[in-house]
Amino acid sequence: MSETAKQETNGSEEKTFTQSEMNAIINDRLKREREKYSDYEALKDKASKYDSYEESSKTELQKITEKAEKLQKELDSMKQAESVRGIRDKIAKETGVPAELLSGTTEEDCKTQAEAIKAYANPSYPSVTDKGESGGNPGTSTAQQFADWANQVF
Repeated sequence: MSETAKQETNGSEEKTFTQSEMNAIINDRLKREREKYSDYEALKDKASKYDSYEESSKTELQKITEKAEKLQKELDSMKQAESVRGIRDKIAKETGVPAELLSGTTEEDCKTQAEAIKAYANPSYPSVTDKGESGGNPGTSTAQQFADWANQVF
């Protein structure tokens, strides 16, 4: 291009640079950019340390949460067992059936069981009132009535 062409396109004369001048300009520019991000590595290290700390904290929090959940389950189980024990003791006092024989978990179940146990433990056999057939006295035990009968027969 001619001088007049250069002037027409830019409106002013263009400056040309040598290789050393270009290297100096580029190096100066790179230096300014590097200064902007000079603490990048330090910040990167801090960020990674923070992330690892956050992960370890999360893990600790999860451990504590799991432990709290386990303890809550144990507490609920103990409360349930105490409630059932209280129900069984109450029914045992009301009916006279030992609490150890009751296995229900609700008051209705325990009452039903206690009634069944009482009926089994104290059967109501028809009493023999005729002395001639039984050989015993009314109101005596079955064993005594059998003993009286055996004495009469032998």
